[in-house]
Amino acid sequence: MTETIPADQCMWLRRRQVLAEPRLRLVCFPHAGGSPSFYRGWQDHLPEDVELSAVCYPGRQNRINERPIDRMEPLVDQVCRVLLSLLDRPFALFGHSMGAVVAYEVAVRLAVEHGISPVSLLVSAHAPPHLCASDARRIPIGDDQLAEQAAAADPALLRFPELMDLAMIALRADHDLLHAYRPASTPRIAAPITAYLGTDDRRVSHDEMRAWNRVAAAGFELLTFPGDHFYPVGAEAALVTDIVTRLGDTGVRRLSSSPHA
Repeated sequence: MTETIPADQCMWLRRRQVLAEPRLRLVCFPHAGGSPSFYRGWQDHLPEDVELSAVCYPGRQNRINERPIDRMEPLVDQVCRVLLSLLDRPFALFGHSMGAVVAYEVAVRLAVEHGISPVSLLVSAHAPPHLCASDARRIPIGDDQLAEQAAAADPALLRFPELMDLAMIALRADHDLLHAYRPASTPRIAAPITAYLGTDDRRVSHDEMRAWNRVAAAGFELLTFPGDHFYPVGAEAALVTDIVTRLGDTGVRRLSSSPHA
């Protein structure tokens, strides 16, 4: 008998494989203007007992007709509501660029309101939450700059103006979200934090990524990979392999002792 997947899970999460008994679930959050397709090849590099879920924000892929969410709190509200039914297993959170701070806020919300923590928080190519309120990060971005960012993430958009127009709507909403993001507090995460950065990233500095250490209560490490802000495209296999190595058998250990198992 095939288990029916709830409609909200299908809407918010993209999974190539839905595992009956995963050892661990890896939940990935896209960058500003991004979609689950950014992670489409990751499952190929994961162990058979690790299930990958890529979050689909409103306003992209088959949610293209939905209005994008342009504030952090309602986005986190809805993501947490969907994830709760899947957290009977150990889980890790990975976020690239904007997805890094979304993943952090989801981890905070799950810990504070539900007493659930990921086994690891993996953040990529974005400054930590306590630096997001700085005035230097609140300079408005024009449409030309947004178009450049969209094309850098997906060069195919340059060949399809109508797709670029749609991508710009989501990208503008995401930048409005980041512009308005002023966390009142930045609690430490009760899980190891690993930060990743492209060696040629011009948007985020090495020192900014190292500053994630401030919210790490259980260990921190920073690693770099060759490439620019979108280094995961070229370093996919190496990046996912490192994530798998870091998670190791953590899921097995947590599963045996977790009250949610």
